[in-house]
Amino acid sequence: MSNSNSQADNRSSFSGPEMHQADLDSLIKKFDNESNFRDLKGILKTLVTITCVVLSVFHIYTAGFGLLNEITHRNVHMAFIMGLLFIVFPRRPPKHLKINIVLSLAYGAFYLLIAHQLAQALASDIPVWWTWMIYGFAGFMALSALPVAAMGSRNKPSWLDWPLVLAGAGFSAYLVIFFKDIFIINIGFPKAFDYLMGGMAVMLVVEGARRTMGESLSIIGVLALLYAMFGPSLPGVMAHRGYDIIRLVEHLYLGTEGIYGIAIGVVATYVFHFVLFGVLAQASGLGQLFIELATLVAGRYSGGPAKVSVVSSGFFGMISGSPVANTVTTGAFTIPMMKKYGFSGRFAAATEAASSCGGQITPPIMGASAFVMAEMLGVPYSELILIAIIPAAFHYLATLCMVHFEARRLDLKGMPEEQIPRLGAVLSKHWHQVIPLVVMVTLLLMQFTPFLAAFWGIILTIICSYIPLVLRPLGFTKLDHESALTPRRLIDGLEEGAKQSIAITAACACVGFLLGVTTLTGLGFKFSGAIIGLANDFGSTLAVLIPFDLVTEGSLTLFIALILVALACILMGAGIPTTPTYIILAAIVAPALDDFGIALLASHFFIFYYGVLADVTPPVALAAYAGAGISGSDPMKTGVTAFRLSMGKALVPLMFIYAPSLLFLNFTWFEFSLAMISGILCIVALSAAYIGFFSAPISKVEKTILSLAGLSLVGNNPWLILVSGAVVLVILGRNYRAGHSQPVAHTA
Repeated sequence: MSNSNSQADNRSSFSGPEMHQADLDSLIKKFDNESNFRDLKGILKTLVTITCVVLSVFHIYTAGFGLLNEITHRNVHMAFIMGLLFIVFPRRPPKHLKINIVLSLAYGAFYLLIAHQLAQALASDIPVWWTWMIYGFAGFMALSALPVAAMGSRNKPSWLDWPLVLAGAGFSAYLVIFFKDIFIINIGFPKAFDYLMGGMAVMLVVEGARRTMGESLSIIGVLALLYAMFGPSLPGVMAHRGYDIIRLVEHLYLGTEGIYGIAIGVVATYVFHFVLFGVLAQASGLGQLFIELATLVAGRYSGGPAKVSVVSSGFFGMISGSPVANTVTTGAFTIPMMKKYGFSGRFAAATEAASSCGGQITPPIMGASAFVMAEMLGVPYSELILIAIIPAAFHYLATLCMVHFEARRLDLKGMPEEQIPRLGAVLSKHWHQVIPLVVMVTLLLMQFTPFLAAFWGIILTIICSYIPLVLRPLGFTKLDHESALTPRRLIDGLEEGAKQSIAITAACACVGFLLGVTTLTGLGFKFSGAIIGLANDFGSTLAVLIPFDLVTEGSLTLFIALILVALACILMGAGIPTTPTYIILAAIVAPALDDFGIALLASHFFIFYYGVLADVTPPVALAAYAGAGISGSDPMKTGVTAFRLSMGKALVPLMFIYAPSLLFLNFTWFEFSLAMISGILCIVALSAAYIGFFSAPISKVEKTILSLAGLSLVGNNPWLILVSGAVVLVILGRNYRAGHSQPVAHTA
């Protein structure tokens, strides 16, 4: 949820050297697929702006005054989005031409396969020219998939794009225009043309996901459809009865189990509104307020700039769900500042990336995934906000600990007092910008619907931005009067909000293929069965090797299952954004954890956290790479460092699986207190071991013991926690005395 256009207005006199706005925009486009927009000009730009503003106004109106019926609302949203997609997003240039050609030919073959099966299935019901029409459209789609640069430019749609624009908007508009005929009069008895439109929709959704998200997600969508069609030919437990194209199209296009399923429903009713709120809030200066507050809170302490990065990214995460955009927006100020005060470029970029990735797990706005989770589990979003507080706090505690120990190791000081803003000055300048966020969070906690809360957040953001202009003639000159959402800036914000929703909508539509296929074939239970079987085999083998029955076979099996699920989440998230990653894994992996007696909410949070971790997990650590682009450090090394700094986020899911009280599930004060104490000790121990410093340098032997003892604190065995905690306290106590009994030789 970003608004790069607002960054230029959010400059700070204490933020250090800054990159040019064009460089920041370039970084966002390079590493954030969801913001890789064309730079349109002239009449076409005006047309796109008007369309985006109309879409945003439509969603604001429905949020405040009532949604349309479920199917119509989702179809109106999709018609606008798919029409905009092929104008706003460019065709992807071939990075590896040979691989691209092979993939493009495979996509083309898939489109022709869909056309052929439709033509064969409907041969007796359609005229010959309809047959040629569907073959012709599939051939056109195959042609448009080819990585030929001459068929389009970066910032101008080609002749291939315009038919896709019309068809993309058309397949959803068709369901809106003929709603009564399709869903009321002839429900259960689709016409031949309905199937043809459905086949066209399948092709366009695949191509739309490919253009906005890259190859990974679209390949998964294609494989899901092929799995459904060729089930009888598959080996072993993966085999199933198989479904022809008619059954698939009816399920995926003419119902709410596929393209227009729960994922699109959440985007069209929740996510769009909070994306728009985040964009307008940033444009109104709320991001600048967060940076100033973070500097006020953390700037004066040892390694102040890095702590400002952590705190400001935590604040910023409350309105931003995009790790890359968060990294670039706050990192433009904090990374140069960290380097200026003595941190290495790699550590500075890694700190910003690790902190920014916490935005998606930080209440009250945790990115699109949290809204999908609330809808899938039937849990009020207000409850998710409360449940997420402690895990998010653990993540930021881990990052702050490592930043603090690194600053102490390097003997770095805080920022000069004259660069620390005064609380009174900050509040007198920005108090009006907090009102929309406070009202929105209050409405969420009062269990009003999320889209109604977002509606009032958006309306109040616009209104409150004018408070400085209204009060200025009355003598209130300290307020930030430059951040008013003037008509031009408001239009830019409405346009940006709509654009930011295009990619996530395309991704969720493609994920609908997997969800639809899963409900048809039982894929989730088969995948979960494979994980459980593998975990049981490893657990029984390892239980024999461990002496004295220190660990039971059941606990080993659970631990291995958790590791396997975590690896699946990280691997899936390496090429796919968090929201589709979460939806996919919730459908096919979460059932495996259910069989171990883990609470449904805990298992979904587990998947959610590890999916987010992918943004700082090499080899595809996009947030870390964006930070490296600002700092000038090595991207891969920055990714490794960012992953280590995100240790808290990696361990927290294991903590709340073993101690659900951290999520306020099956709550007992004993378990909660024990988990809090062991969690804090674990984070401090592992942070000190990784940095190699607490109050004095830590030896290699002590690092090893601290690491093992810290990891042993992740569990629910009171005796193991007691012994491991004692070991950690002894080592850190000795180190503290050593650090205060003699001067410490600080090394770089």
